[in-house]
Amino acid sequence: MSATRGGRAEQILLNLFRIVVGFLFWQHGAVKLFGWFGGFREPGQTAELASLMGVAGILEFFGGILITVGLFTRPVAFILAGEMAIAYFKAHFPQGPWQIMNRGEASTFFAFAFLYLAARGGGRFSLDEVLRKKTD
Repeated sequence: MSATRGGRAEQILLNLFRIVVGFLFWQHGAVKLFGWFGGFREPGQTAELASLMGVAGILEFFGGILITVGLFTRPVAFILAGEMAIAYFKAHFPQGPWQIMNRGEASTFFAFAFLYLAARGGGRFSLDEVLRKKTD
């Protein structure tokens, strides 16, 4: 077994991590795009699609679903890490440098979670792996 593939427990945890992170993330997009879970800023409200928040909603909803199922994990995770870094520095950092005070914990967490997934990949139990096996 190679060092990059990892043992069974490591693979299970990697895949659980990917699924949970993706599952939590698409919900942020659903709020912005569809007004689900209490709406965007107020009940039922959605973000304008042509706005920065609308684009963020598209990335978050569809990117979160792709991460959850493990499809195109590396490039999608890299893009989402960048989106979260931009979100942090645009919306949170101007209110102070400490995440606990500027409410930027989620943006920071997601940015680093996605960087990890961009480097590590979707794992053995992802659609990326199914596609890789089909091409072998």
